[in-house]
Amino acid sequence: MEEALIRATIPRDLGKILGVESKTRSEAEAFTQAFLKNSIQQPTRLDLKSMLSHKAVNLSFARTKKDKSKRSRKKAKGLNARQKRAMKVFQIKPEHQRYEMFLPLHELWKQYIINLCGGANRLSNPQFLQQKLVKADFHGAIISVVRSKCPSYVGMTGILVQEFKHVFKLITKEDKLKVIPKRNSVFEVEINGFVSHIYGNPLEQRSSERSVKKFKVKRTIDL
Repeated sequence: MEEALIRATIPRDLGKILGVESKTRSEAEAFTQAFLKNSIQQPTRLDLKSMLSHKAVNLSFARTKKDKSKRSRKKAKGLNARQKRAMKVFQIKPEHQRYEMFLPLHELWKQYIINLCGGANRLSNPQFLQQKLVKADFHGAIISVVRSKCPSYVGMTGILVQEFKHVFKLITKEDKLKVIPKRNSVFEVEINGFVSHIYGNPLEQRSSERSVKKFKVKRTIDL
C-alpha cells in the first residue's frame, strides 16, 4: 500500500499547486540513481602515481608492535651502601691483614706512579709532581704520617690498602690495620728517591672523583 502511494503519479491539479511535474517511471528511476550517486560518498581509489611521486613508500614489512603485557626485563641493581656494610664488603679479614701480602701491590703502584709523573726523580719539578700526586691513586703506596692534630697518628707507616672519602687504611709492618683520617694530617710519600709531603684536606674525596677534578694552586696552610 505504502509502496504504491510512493510510485503513484501526482495529480495534475496538485502538481500545478506544488510547482512540480510528474515524471515517467524510467525518468524517476534515473533521477533516483543520480541523486543517490551524488549524495552517497564513494570510497576514493588510491592514485598510485601521485602517491609514488609525493610520498616515500616503505617496501619492507611492517614491524609488529611489542606486546606491552609482557614484563620488561629489569636491570640488576647494585648493592646500596647499607647492604654493603651489612655484608662487610669493605672489611679486610684478619687472616688477610698481613704486610707481606700487599708488597706485590706496592711494586705495581711504584710502576704506576713513575709512569704517571713521567719518571719522577730528585730533579723533577716539585709543583708538577704535586699536581700529579693530588689526582693519583694511592692504593699500594707506602705512606707515613708526618704531622697530625692527633699525636698518636704521627710516625705511623704502612701500605695503603683502602682509601675512602675521609680516611686511609694502612697495613703496618706489624700486620696491624690502622685507620688514619685525612683531615688535618700531612702524609709523606717516596717516589723513586723523591720525597713529597701531601696535605690530607684536599684529598677528602674519593679517588675516582679526585682524578677528574681540577685543583687550584693555592698557598699551603700549615696545621
